[in-house]
Order: sequence, then C-alpha cells, then structure tokens
Amino acid sequence: MEQILNRYYADNAGRLHRMVDGILARFGGLADKDRDDFYSLANEVFVDVLRKYDEKRSFESFLYSCLSNRMKTEITKRNREKRRAEKMNVSLDMPVGEDEETTFGDMLVGPFDMEKEVLEKGTEKYSGRIRLYLDRLSGLQKEVLRLKMDGFSPDEIRSRLHISGKQYADCKAAIHAYRNISVLF
Repeated sequence: MEQILNRYYADNAGRLHRMVDGILARFGGLADKDRDDFYSLANEVFVDVLRKYDEKRSFESFLYSCLSNRMKTEITKRNREKRRAEKMNVSLDMPVGEDEETTFGDMLVGPFDMEKEVLEKGTEKYSGRIRLYLDRLSGLQKEVLRLKMDGFSPDEIRSRLHISGKQYADCKAAIHAYRNISVLF
C-alpha cells in the first residue's frame, strides 16, 4: 500500500495528475479551474480505489478505469446543469400574454426608445448611425416601424400593410435584432 502511495504521490501527485490529464484530454474545453476540481476528485477516487483494490488486476488499470468512469459521470453532471440553466433563459422576443403580440422586450422599461429616436427626426436630421440602422431594414420593416411609432396596434399595422402575423413578427424581430441595432451603440 505504501509503495502505491509513494508511486502516485511522489513529486506532488505528478503521476496521478498525468493520468487525470490523459483522461481529460479526450474531453477538451476545460478551464484550469475545472482541471483543479478534477485533480481533487481524483484524490477522492484514489482513496476509494485503495480501499477496494483486490489485486486481481493491476492497480494502474483499476485506478484508470475508476477515474475514467467517475470523470465521465462528473462531466455529464456538469453538462446537464448547464443545459438546465440554458432552459431557464428567456428570449426578449418571446411572446407573453394571450395575444402573443407582446414580448418580454416590449415590457422592459428603459429611457431609450429606438422607434422614437429613429422616427421623430426628419430624414435629413438622422445621424450617421441612424441612417446606417435604417439602411439595414427593408422597406416593409421601415413601414412597420413608422406605423408602430404613429401608435398603431399590431392588428392595425397588419391590416394596413396586408401582411400576416408571421410577416409582422418577422419585421418586428428584424427591427429589434442585435445585428441591426448594434450600429446604434
């Protein structure tokens, strides 16, 4: 037992860390912080393996298989937690309410009103950024934006422009899309 401990924990657990590094190399994408977590996990597994080792096969292969299985389990657990957190994310463009025309983004309060900023000025008074933003929008999107600023409801806008709910939603998404509004920042 003492020989095994000395072999794996000589030079600050270098042999154990190299074994862990070899296992983790197959997974990739781990930060140094994660690597330290897995070294700690390897210490726990090592102690458990020492208790369970029955000398029917080599200690090295028994330790490697136990480490590999435990690390796969830990990585799977971490990935599940990430996916669970991602499921809780909500898009600002997600419809809320029964009419499905109002989005979370519409409900946020803030001092900046993009539609007001764009449409209250005469075309000649637009800043370079506003003109750049407007150039990114199609004619239909600009018309939806103008009608929205004039106070028309989504139903009235669809009726006036003879467009479907999907076309309206697409225009609204484009008006608020980061790829378009990023030039305003």
